[in-house]
Amino acid sequence: MLMGTAERRKAPEDGGAAGSAAPSGPEEPDRDIATAEPDAPARERPERSKQSDRSDRREARERQSAYRPLWVEEPARRRRLPDPVRTAAVRAVLVVAVTLIMAMVAFLCTLAGSWLAFPMVIGSVTGTVVATWGVLDVWVTRQVWNQRHGVVSMPSSTARAMRRERRRARRQARSAERTRERIRRRGGAGQLSHS
Repeated sequence: MLMGTAERRKAPEDGGAAGSAAPSGPEEPDRDIATAEPDAPARERPERSKQSDRSDRREARERQSAYRPLWVEEPARRRRLPDPVRTAAVRAVLVVAVTLIMAMVAFLCTLAGSWLAFPMVIGSVTGTVVATWGVLDVWVTRQVWNQRHGVVSMPSSTARAMRRERRRARRQARSAERTRERIRRRGGAGQLSHS
């Protein structure tokens, strides 16, 4: 007859089961007690540390989810283009894109034998000229901006003179502010009276 594990545990009247569960000698219980007592707190300790680790991790996760930003800003690999150069670049990209679309439409209309092929070919040729001008405009705008604002290593650069003028204007503004401050501190004692 087959017995389940619960029935086997409940049946102590079996001699084999009872005999195997009983201690075999007097020394074994002492050894078990001696080893069980120091191990009991050691077993509890890792469980407590595991629980505290779990709670710490849970709290850290909650804190992170509460104050987590939508995105993380990374430093740019390259500096941002100056505004006039960026405007020219956007304009050139748009013109090149429209020109490519017109060329593709002209090719497909030619394959289909449509009357729209001729105007599209004319438009794509015109667009090619305008796109070339747009790309050159980006290059020229960048060179002009560097010449006026950025590049000081070249002798022909106008940036040196502009920076010198800005420095001179700042120096004059500072000296005028110092003079005003000096007059204010004196309280107008050096002024002539009109009596």
